[in-house]
Amino acid sequence: MTAMSDVTVLLLTFFMLTSTFVQDEPVKVQTPASVSEWKIPESNLMTILVDSKGKIFMSFTNDGDKIGTLTAVGDDYGITFTSKQQAAFKKLDSFGVPIRSMSSFLDLPTDQQDKYLKDLENQRVGIPTDSMAVSDVRGLISQDNEFKRWVTYATTNNPDLAIAIKADKSTNYPVVKKVIDDLRDMRKNKYLLITSLKTSSNS
Repeated sequence: MTAMSDVTVLLLTFFMLTSTFVQDEPVKVQTPASVSEWKIPESNLMTILVDSKGKIFMSFTNDGDKIGTLTAVGDDYGITFTSKQQAAFKKLDSFGVPIRSMSSFLDLPTDQQDKYLKDLENQRVGIPTDSMAVSDVRGLISQDNEFKRWVTYATTNNPDLAIAIKADKSTNYPVVKKVIDDLRDMRKNKYLLITSLKTSSNS
């Protein structure tokens, strides 16, 4: 029994040290099934999360990608984030608010941030993907939506960054197509589609 207890403890320790925890996401997404067995990378990954209502969220596996991209997007809108806000952003598993609401969002306690992101009826939840003309800090008129800015600066900051799209199976096709079209406009034609595994059948 002593020997079995030792083996059990060793196995438990091994699994605890080698396991990777699933990131907490603001919305529950039921992915469509496929027979593909490709595995998504565990580092250098940016995930685009699309919920059933078409709200866009993003996540990064690398903290350096998070802060570098946040700073670059903020600079485009004349927004500077404090070191405390940057630290709060680094702790986020996923995010999805307009950049002009980001500072006030990051100032919220963690539990209120989670509650904020899960309120999908809130117009200030989700990364905007519209292409309305806005004036940037240089006085120019830009047609780029915020989603495009996040992707552009993230991939510029880290050229090795892989892109994955995780969409709910009930999400309307035009919503997902808009995301893919935006990536195509930026010449980001290589990306992964996250699905759940479905057993293939010969019948």
